[in-house]
Amino acid sequence: MQHYTYSLHKISSNTSFGFSAADYSRFKFGDDKVSAQFGKALADGFIQDVLETKAIQQQLVVISSPYSFIPTATFAMKNYFVFQLNRWLAGNGLPVVQEAKVHRTITYKEDYGALDAEQRMSLISNDSFHIDANFLEGKVLLFLDDIKITGSHERMISKMIAEYKLQNEVHMLYFAELVNSSIHPNIENDLNYHEVKTIFDLDKIINSGQFAINTRLVKYILNYAHQDFCIFIEYQSKAFINQLYDMALGNSYHTMDNYSLNLNYIKNYLFTKNQNTLIQHGN
Repeated sequence: MQHYTYSLHKISSNTSFGFSAADYSRFKFGDDKVSAQFGKALADGFIQDVLETKAIQQQLVVISSPYSFIPTATFAMKNYFVFQLNRWLAGNGLPVVQEAKVHRTITYKEDYGALDAEQRMSLISNDSFHIDANFLEGKVLLFLDDIKITGSHERMISKMIAEYKLQNEVHMLYFAELVNSSIHPNIENDLNYHEVKTIFDLDKIINSGQFAINTRLVKYILNYAHQDFCIFIEYQSKAFINQLYDMALGNSYHTMDNYSLNLNYIKNYLFTKNQNTLIQHGN
């Protein structure tokens, strides 16, 4: 098996990243416009630095970062990466990409970006990843993630590859990678929350017209202080509240005590609204 790593941006300073920290923060909370920018940029970089120097004739399979039911921010970026890469592949007479999913079995309440390397590995090592190995046979695998900080996710992917005895050529692709080991891993948290200081900062992202819900946003909302959470919900559309509730159920967040107060509020809010609507229509 051949294993390669590619990152578009190398982070060697805690003040200069090669990309906008504000954009990255909005991306992590569902700004689909930024997802498009990042996905296209990663595809262009990978094409220029890898594909144009080493022609890959086999079928490419793009695999976003592992998730259970709610997609990660990387999933939105992956969509635009695929669109951009397919244009180049089709233009060069090569097969367009296929896609696969890494299924994960555990979801957790902890904020991964705030942890150090040891804490990250301890947390994620309780998880297990699953993929359709038969579908991947004989293909080149492109595993996408938004950022590489300590490499714990990559080690879990490598563990999965070994468990499934995959012999594929593997490329680990990142929008950014921390290459300065003297910088604490919690720099990821600084990036994540650069533009989101409170729950009310989410309004401009959710209502921007280019929004893609993701795991981080759902967990952040459900774990927020209840009083402010209630105010925030009152100003959201019914469509968003329904989506938030359905996503939370899909990830089994209704079974987690930390989310129960806010999630039950959403449940009662939706039920009450529906009842009021029925009464207004004479039912």
